[in-house]
Amino acid sequence: MDTPLHLVCPHCHAVNRMPAARLAQHPGCGQCHQPIFTGRPVELTASTFARHLGRNDIPLLVDFWAPWCGPCKMMAPAFEQAANVLEPNLRLAKVNTETEQMLANQYGIRSIPTLALFKGGREVARQAGAIGVKEIVQWANTHH
Repeated sequence: MDTPLHLVCPHCHAVNRMPAARLAQHPGCGQCHQPIFTGRPVELTASTFARHLGRNDIPLLVDFWAPWCGPCKMMAPAFEQAANVLEPNLRLAKVNTETEQMLANQYGIRSIPTLALFKGGREVARQAGAIGVKEIVQWANTHH
């Protein structure tokens, strides 16, 4: 029997329940009917971060970044490409540490960009510094 997974919609943030076998079939949200997987990172705020962290049954890979950070800007296209490769096995998200300073403090973000991988609501791995798409994918696959 295929165990259902809970997935948070990147558009309306509704929690969807679906069989794991449907992940690769480009499922849509039951509430807003938008795609559950877009091949792009979802921008999270403090309120949406908690929902994605606590309610997604797939790992969450977060890029903690800031708009003034040169290495963050350099890594942004690679992180975007990684989302296209890693979904639907992981949800990729971005948190702007300038606008979400409490989240950055809560997770002890001391340098940016920092990638943090969460599984089951807990941080399982962290990588500081800008890396390319190949390294992001390899690092994420190694730790999830």
